[in-house]
Amino acid sequence: MGKTRLTTAQALIKFLNQQYIHVDGEEFPFVEGIFSVFGHGNVLGIGQALEQDPGHLKVFQGKNEQGMALAAMAYSKQMLRQKIYAVTTSVGPGSANLVTAAGTALANNIPMLLLPGDTFASRQPDPVLQQVEQEYSAAVTTNDALKPVSRYWDRITRPEQLLSSLIRAFEVMTDPGKAGPVTICLAQDVEGEAYDYDEKFFERRVHYLDRKAPVERELKGAAKMIKASKKPLILVGGGAKYSEARDILVALSEKHSIPLVETQAGKATIESTYKNNLGGMGVTGTLAANKAARQADLIIGIGTRYTDFVTSSKTAFNFETAKFLNINVSRLQAYKLDAFQVVADAKTTLEQLAPLLDGYESEFGQTIAELKQEWNAERDRLSKVTFTRENFEPEIRNHFSQEVLNEYADVLNTELAQTTALIAVNDTIDPDSTIITSAGSLPGDAQRIWNPTVANTYNVEYGYSCMGYEVSGALGVKLANPDKEVYSLVGDGSFLMLHSELITAIQYGKKINVVLFDNSGFGCINNLQMGNGMGTYFTEFRTHDNKVLNIDYAKVAEGYGAKTYRVNTIEQLKVALEDAKKQEVSTLIEIKVLPKTMTEGYDSWWNVGVAEVSNKEGIQQAFESRKQKLETAKQY
Repeated sequence: MGKTRLTTAQALIKFLNQQYIHVDGEEFPFVEGIFSVFGHGNVLGIGQALEQDPGHLKVFQGKNEQGMALAAMAYSKQMLRQKIYAVTTSVGPGSANLVTAAGTALANNIPMLLLPGDTFASRQPDPVLQQVEQEYSAAVTTNDALKPVSRYWDRITRPEQLLSSLIRAFEVMTDPGKAGPVTICLAQDVEGEAYDYDEKFFERRVHYLDRKAPVERELKGAAKMIKASKKPLILVGGGAKYSEARDILVALSEKHSIPLVETQAGKATIESTYKNNLGGMGVTGTLAANKAARQADLIIGIGTRYTDFVTSSKTAFNFETAKFLNINVSRLQAYKLDAFQVVADAKTTLEQLAPLLDGYESEFGQTIAELKQEWNAERDRLSKVTFTRENFEPEIRNHFSQEVLNEYADVLNTELAQTTALIAVNDTIDPDSTIITSAGSLPGDAQRIWNPTVANTYNVEYGYSCMGYEVSGALGVKLANPDKEVYSLVGDGSFLMLHSELITAIQYGKKINVVLFDNSGFGCINNLQMGNGMGTYFTEFRTHDNKVLNIDYAKVAEGYGAKTYRVNTIEQLKVALEDAKKQEVSTLIEIKVLPKTMTEGYDSWWNVGVAEVSNKEGIQQAFESRKQKLETAKQY
């Protein structure tokens, strides 16, 4: 076998170009491109290698390391984890900025390749610029902070270490059961060091996403549990979407009269218009889904992590009578809630399970249609909620006084409700458009009242609830779906936290639409504090003299080069949305909405820490209420 002399960085880029993935008979490159913010720790290594020969890799200049990594995550999520963008940063602050994005990808089980620069392997010039120093070890660098949020982590201090490290990295990223972020730290001197690599290392390498089939014991056990149940409920998680199990889920639900409910990651696996789809489950779920969950005697979890929002902090189900059957490629997740475990691919398992269920029908019957009809009526009501300065009727149980609401209405010049605006967006944009959101009250509203009628058009990150994912993620989704409209639904709080990749989208002509809901504050957390007996404390956006902030976000985006719109009414919103569709440049629609006009919870509970000692009666009551809830909550 011949040798080829390359630097470590050149070998890395050459290797990335030769990684392919095989899914259901189709074979295509796994690494689509690379996002970069160059600094002294990577520009003369990876930067030089890309300048010399990027191969097929598309290279984008990011504006913030966290932002571009979140864009890479959203891309992989939208591509059902079958393609990725790599991310390269300098050492120090650049790599530290990756930690939040890596944690977000880890919580969501999304593959992503992070390539931060590192300090000198030789240590000759130590401490170098941007190097931290610890007395207990000279080996510690900023990149060690990425260890807890990486599925696999390695540091390259010799060129030949790349050979084993990269193979291990791609094994992890292409394993559905372990998929998550991989961090390969590259000592900046080693990036430029040359080595005689075996040419075989750079041959086309195919990673097979073979669908793991269930064993006979698992199939028989699952079939027995379902047939013994009277009211089974299928909980559709992200694993069902990534497995592309839509058709078999619909078939089983239809044939056996089993209702479907969704997690945030699983939403839009099946379109909302399907008659047995009762919508989101749990704290941010629909009344229909939560009512069905309380009736169910068997919960069939398909590719879900059972987070506290899905389980209403383990109060959503009747644990005295309900059993659990989990189908998941991850053994860790399959064991949740002491379930019967099927550790296998969702689609393959359900297809093999189907013939074993012949003759079975649940007792839900007409109840499914009744629950869905009841919820549709509630959604219709929410679409028509109106407020006036003379007669505010906020949806939230713990709300501002009439005087405070009037203040917001006057400063923001609006009487528009968030729920009304969100449903209007849903009804106006093209059905094959994809929405992105992540943090604050918008994900809750979206899971309840956003009705996707086309599969895989709902890219909501709620495994980590990462503020800043919204705009960054829109860029990633646009790269995945270049011919479709993409909408970032973002609150003013999240927009202020991170929106740098809007500039990247404009720079490269990747049109995204930012729909910014401005209620001048961290409204979701304001609801949380007031709902647990506190007053409003540092969650409103107010000036030093206690006046409501009124920021002109449209002017900010206009300065970047976006086409912008200012909206205070539903009529203005619809006109703006229609015009935005016609634009070739990225757009931002600034919607002024009143605080306290998002949806409330429906038959759900969220366990949050409440002060046991307080001089406020409201907090004392909240603590006692939490104490009572915990007495009925499941502990495992």
